[in-house]
Amino acid sequence: MKKMISTFLSGALLLFPLSAVLAYDGGAVSDGGTITGSVKFKGTAPAPKKIEANKDTEVCGKTPKTDASLIVSGGNLVNAVVYISDIKKGKKMEPQKVTLDQKGCEYHPHVLAFPAGSTVEIQNPDGILHNIHSYSKVNSPFNIAQPKFKKSVPQKIDKPETINVKCDVHGWMNGWLFAAENPYYGVTDNSGNFKLTDVPPGNYTVEVWHETLGKTTQKVTVKAKEEAKVNFEMAKK
Repeated sequence: MKKMISTFLSGALLLFPLSAVLAYDGGAVSDGGTITGSVKFKGTAPAPKKIEANKDTEVCGKTPKTDASLIVSGGNLVNAVVYISDIKKGKKMEPQKVTLDQKGCEYHPHVLAFPAGSTVEIQNPDGILHNIHSYSKVNSPFNIAQPKFKKSVPQKIDKPETINVKCDVHGWMNGWLFAAENPYYGVTDNSGNFKLTDVPPGNYTVEVWHETLGKTTQKVTVKAKEEAKVNFEMAKK
C-alpha cells in the first residue's frame, strides 16, 4: 500500500511540479485584517561609514556618500523587509513594473521589493557607464553593461529570491532586490514602520530580513477586519 501511495505521489509531481502544487492562490479578500508594527535596532547603532567615490568623481562625487547596509534612524531600523512567510492564500498578486535608479552612483531605493514575475526597469540618468551585476542563485544571474546612451534596461525577475546587486564599475554601489512569493511584504520606512493589508483571518509567521542583521520571526494572529500589531528588535550578532 505504501508503495502504491509513493508511486501515485511521484506521478502527481511529474504532472504537477512542486512549485505549482505549493503556488500562492490569489483572489478577493472581503474580511481581511491588517498587520502593523515597527522594527527597532537593539543597542547603540554604529556611526555610518563614509564612502569615497573615487571614480567618475565629476558625477559620483557631487554628494557625500555613506554605507547604506545599516541605517538606523532614532533607534528605528530602515530598509528591513517584513513579510508573511507561510501564507498560501489571500489577495491577488500581479507582476509589476518597478524602477531601480542609479542616480548619483547609488541605488535608489537601496532595497527594492516587488512580486516575483515583475520587471525591474534599471535606470541610468548619470551619463556615465554603469554595469549592474546580480548575484542570483534561483533566478538566472545578469551582468549588464549600461553605457550613458542606455537610459533604461528592463530585467524580469521570475522567481522568489533575495538578490544582491552591485556595479562592476563603481565598487561601492550595493543594493538588494527582494522578489516576493506572495503580496504580503513591505520595506520599513525611516521610522522603522511597516503595514501589511488585506490579510485573511488566520495564524501566520511574520519574518523580517535585513542584509547585515539576518532574520527574525514572530507568530501573529489576524482577526477579520481588525489590526494586529507586532514589533521586532534586531541586533548585531
